[in-house]
Amino acid sequence: MATVTLEVSGGVGTIRLDRPPMNALDTDVQDRIRDLAHEAGERADVRAVILYGGDKVFAAGADIKEMRAMDHAAMVVRSRALQESFTAVAKIPKPVVAAVTGYALGGGCELALCADYRIAADNAKLGQPEILLGLIPGAGGTQRLARLIGPSRAKDLIFTGRQVRADEALALGLVDRVVPAGSVYPEAQQWAERLAKGPAIALRAAKEVVDAGLETDLGSGLALERTWFAGLFATEDRERGMRSFVEEGPGKAQFL
Repeated sequence: MATVTLEVSGGVGTIRLDRPPMNALDTDVQDRIRDLAHEAGERADVRAVILYGGDKVFAAGADIKEMRAMDHAAMVVRSRALQESFTAVAKIPKPVVAAVTGYALGGGCELALCADYRIAADNAKLGQPEILLGLIPGAGGTQRLARLIGPSRAKDLIFTGRQVRADEALALGLVDRVVPAGSVYPEAQQWAERLAKGPAIALRAAKEVVDAGLETDLGSGLALERTWFAGLFATEDRERGMRSFVEEGPGKAQFL
């Protein structure tokens, strides 16, 4: 039985974690996430992506029993594969939304950080509890969390290992919306379906420029923006969007 699946409907691909009861992120799950992230990025029928762990839990973290059996030499090798799996999600060249239900802890929180947008259930709990194991986050948490909510807030969560409820996560900027538990996936689906109808190349450009710009200086970021902005004038979507604006008014363009 697959521990992670990719289900595609109406231009939206759902990467679904399915390892009951807590979606623990063992090496098999990590490798499946990587493979399906690559597949979602390459498939033409996938124009937006949802990360989802089911209606009870997003992912409660790494498989501690599996990790405990690893020595230093084994983790030197595995830690690279772990990061590469999550980076594959972050680099999907399409809009990605995390639908967070229940626990999103440790690797689960780090997986949600790889999304462009996060919708959480009102009963969700998020955090980076690795310090309680004598560790630090190893799947991008020290880097993506600090970039998302700022270094001091990230250090608070990482240093203490405490869990935050959905309302505090929203206030911190760790999630972008909080909705009733039963509405998480439908809301994520609505977000993804809307963007799946948008101009694919422009959305890809927007994601790449924002993400790459965060890793460089302002001048280099502006140069990348300028290059993509001019390049989009060669696309059919640009012609379609501008023609619709002139002839029908804003927001009515239909993109392929």
